[in-house]
Amino acid sequence: MLSKLGYCSRTQAIALVESGRVTVDGRVQRNPERPTDAAHERIAVDGVEVREAPRVYLALNKPRGLIVSAADERGRDTIYPLLESAPASWLAPVGRLDRASEGLLLVTNDSEWAARITDPASAIEKTYHVQVNGHPDAAAVERMHDGVTDAGEHLAALRARVLRSGAKNAWLEVVLDEGRNRHLRRLLNALDFEVLRLVRVSIGPIELGTLAKGQWRELTEAERGAMGAGASRLSPRACT
Repeated sequence: MLSKLGYCSRTQAIALVESGRVTVDGRVQRNPERPTDAAHERIAVDGVEVREAPRVYLALNKPRGLIVSAADERGRDTIYPLLESAPASWLAPVGRLDRASEGLLLVTNDSEWAARITDPASAIEKTYHVQVNGHPDAAAVERMHDGVTDAGEHLAALRARVLRSGAKNAWLEVVLDEGRNRHLRRLLNALDFEVLRLVRVSIGPIELGTLAKGQWRELTEAERGAMGAGASRLSPRACT
């Protein structure tokens, strides 16, 4: 419920409850799985009542070299300093981009919406521009469509094409409708192409466009509507 209210992540909420900082109707609760009902019970953290936060939906142009996490055990830089001026006290990434990848990343405090977007059943198309060492020919592109098996997983592209070629490398446009761990890098490496740069340029109807690197913007009303943002609101029924 704390997560659904947009107060913090589920992991952070569990820690708050177990440390005795959360009360329900004035009584300390230490069981994170206790059923609760925000419509009829007063939930507070450190004595301050938690109310549903206004929903915030952002597009961020993630630079290469940043971790998509609130904290990193190795002390590496994260995306969160880029979000200090964002209009929400807590935000979480929708899906992931690895440290070496860049481009469009959605960020929100609507955990239910984020879960719908990242659910494999949603099959939302994501478009990437990928610079590779070498020159993929038509046969290589066809193999990307057919897919490969890597570590027991089938990895394939929904669509792929060569955008342009230089003397030693080429740029591909690749569309995925699923997102396994390091999906594109593993697929291309299996086809003997080294990935030099990987930039996500769109997620469904949301495009990176001219958004400057390291900057964020709020999703437009049309983008929010197309992705179902704002549809998730708390129901009066109890939940955990």
